[in-house]
Amino acid sequence: TMKLTVNGEETTLEKPLTVGQLLVKRQVKLPEMVSVELNGSVLSREAYETTTLNENDQVEFLYFMGGGQ
Repeated sequence: TMKLTVNGEETTLEKPLTVGQLLVKRQVKLPEMVSVELNGSVLSREAYETTTLNENDQVEFLYFMGGGQ
């Protein structure tokens, strides 16, 4: 198993996942509306399926809400 932090919460994974697989595992709604920050850097969407998470990574899901007045 490996540990990483997702949105400030320590999480344990049974096996290494890509960022895209983590979005599915966490059942993120509207993944196309979520930006992912990995260890302080925002990933491009193209990198979600090719970027594998590692032990002690810090992952933040950043949600952008539409709206206005």
